[in-house]
Amino acid sequence: MSKSTHFFGQPVYGQLIKRLNKEKILQISRSLGGERYVKSFDGFTHLLTMLYAVIMRFDSLREIEISMIAEVRKLHHIGIETVPKRSTLSDANSRRSEKFFEEVYRNLYEMNKNKLTSDSRCNGSGNWLKHLRIIDSTTISLFSNLIFKGVGRHPKTGKKKGGIKVHAIIHGNEGVPCDVQFTSAATNDSFMLVPSKFLESEIIAMDRAYINYEKFEELTKRGVVYVTKMKKNLKYELLSDLMEMTPDGKMKYRLQVVEFHKGDIKHIARIVTYVDIKKGKQPKLISLLTNDFDMRPDTIEDIYRRRWQIESLFKQIKQNFPLKYFYGESANAIKIQIWVTLIANLLLSLLQSELERRWSFSGLATMVRIVLMYYLNIQTFFNKPDEDLRLILMEASESPPDEV
Repeated sequence: MSKSTHFFGQPVYGQLIKRLNKEKILQISRSLGGERYVKSFDGFTHLLTMLYAVIMRFDSLREIEISMIAEVRKLHHIGIETVPKRSTLSDANSRRSEKFFEEVYRNLYEMNKNKLTSDSRCNGSGNWLKHLRIIDSTTISLFSNLIFKGVGRHPKTGKKKGGIKVHAIIHGNEGVPCDVQFTSAATNDSFMLVPSKFLESEIIAMDRAYINYEKFEELTKRGVVYVTKMKKNLKYELLSDLMEMTPDGKMKYRLQVVEFHKGDIKHIARIVTYVDIKKGKQPKLISLLTNDFDMRPDTIEDIYRRRWQIESLFKQIKQNFPLKYFYGESANAIKIQIWVTLIANLLLSLLQSELERRWSFSGLATMVRIVLMYYLNIQTFFNKPDEDLRLILMEASESPPDEV
């Protein structure tokens, strides 16, 4: 039988990390003091080991070490010369600064962000999608409240669990974070809304946790549009009130211009209210708050609906990578694992964007995990993963040669 049509001289993992520049990564590590007193476990090897662990979804240092021992003959093909001991990896996660992994992520994003822009995300949207930024946060629960302060209490034990909050900003047509910050779970979300970070004509979509009149007024002065969901208890002065009706006499949109007062701050905004109809659920009124008075109300509605893109990103990361178990108990180790998870997510997103075959992210992540150390051509295999099966069936269907 013929050799696999997808055979390649390097494991899938080695091809996946081709975008990582070893010299640049070691330069970043040296600049942050990550190479002091290091004999063999340098920053690049540390990164590759952690990437291997999160892609394979390992739950412990023991699993990482045993698996790498089993694959020892293939490791030099991906740039790892020795199998790190559990103690070595544990010490590195405590000592090497998480800022190193942050800089690697930011550098990788900047080098590849143009490849992430997808026309498929536009779905008939206007030019506003190119200017859209989405802000949100997600909380990753921890077992201890000693490292990162948690919120609430466990319903059974009554003890408060710790949590780290990941604040992220994504571009509307990219799908991966362009900016990330970590805080304890007890930190208010509005911490991430920094008006000076946004440029004129940009649009920000966010949930109601970010409502802050002072920041909203500053955004307005900078020419930045925001769209968020109203809180029920907001107090304001009504300046105008109009209603758009459907042909059958029902409300389509209610458009109100209001003024908010808080101390010396006065902020004028528009409330766009519409009826949200979902299959199998009761219709309900949704009120959106914005400082834009020119865009059509259906555009404002579309902008806010795009906010769910970041919710999908958080779900994607939590479902496909190990963020329930951490490879260290220090704050530094926890942040390292989250940064490496974001790097893995970015690498797989880049692979997904360049493949002709349409993969779901979960399907692609699962397949990559299964064949990570196989010698397969990453492009031909993931574009035509059933090609070998087709050839096998074709050979099996051929008539056997006549006996002489």
